[in-house]
Amino acid sequence: MAALLGARSPLRRVAIFGGTHGNELSGVLLVKHWEEHGAEVQRAGLQVTPFLANPRAVRGGCRYIDCDLNRAFDSAHLSQEVTEDSPYEVRRAQEIQRLFGPKGGADAYDVILDLHNTTANMGCALILEAAGDDLLIQMFHYVKSRLAPLPCSVYLLDHPTLKYGTTRSVAKHPVGIEVGPQPHGVLRADILDQMRRVVGHALDFIQHFNEGREFPPCSLEVYQVTEKVDFPRKKDGEIAAMIHPSLQDQDWKPLNPGDPVFLTLDGETIPFEGPGPVYPVFVNEAAYYEKGEAFAKTRKVTLTARSLNCPEP
Repeated sequence: MAALLGARSPLRRVAIFGGTHGNELSGVLLVKHWEEHGAEVQRAGLQVTPFLANPRAVRGGCRYIDCDLNRAFDSAHLSQEVTEDSPYEVRRAQEIQRLFGPKGGADAYDVILDLHNTTANMGCALILEAAGDDLLIQMFHYVKSRLAPLPCSVYLLDHPTLKYGTTRSVAKHPVGIEVGPQPHGVLRADILDQMRRVVGHALDFIQHFNEGREFPPCSLEVYQVTEKVDFPRKKDGEIAAMIHPSLQDQDWKPLNPGDPVFLTLDGETIPFEGPGPVYPVFVNEAAYYEKGEAFAKTRKVTLTARSLNCPEP
């Protein structure tokens, strides 16, 4: 799968978003710290802006106030006429669009690093929204190499029906950084450190690119979402089975036909049916219960990027 898109000039404006979800505390704490002590994230010739995306949700210690900010950046929400009665996150999305966009426009920020935590056992993960972004494929390849031997998987959201309007999507090159497992409303030092390291390496890559370093062609293994799987449910909509212990905490691991997936309260095992292997991610993510998602199925894909260098350092 070959990439097609890349930057043709230096990247000058980068934002670091924390608190898109107010109870994912690693990004919240880091952004608040960098707002006061920004030297760590500043790079020569680069404007880096730490930004608290959903301050009301942060103050309330909750994921969101009225609706999920990380689903509010589609054209319908961004073009909606807002009033004081509009959902808070819709109003906030349009404010972020004015500050960092416009989405798809020449004046949009070059890169947004959007910091998230997950309750799933996903470790350190990068989220890619477009399979054809040479710049981010090269960035992710660089970040993974700098983090090694710490694993860092790449989740590809590029799908005709499952892709959604993320907060970071107002940037030309949106980067999701997802680190877990960490309960909502809790801080873990090891998880925060991993997130901090990813941000640092991503900023280093941008600085190297701006200085004219050439990055040779590379390949990147990613996990592309193919389907969202709900829990088995009763006729009234109540959950009828839980994630099976054999699947719990097995994010990124192969799931084959016949492998246990769910376990009912009566002790019945519900196996995986269909072609395989698939690679589950966001397994038993707490925030996705309301969305009817027990896990996401992915397939392994290898992306390739051409050599990359900034022609105008």
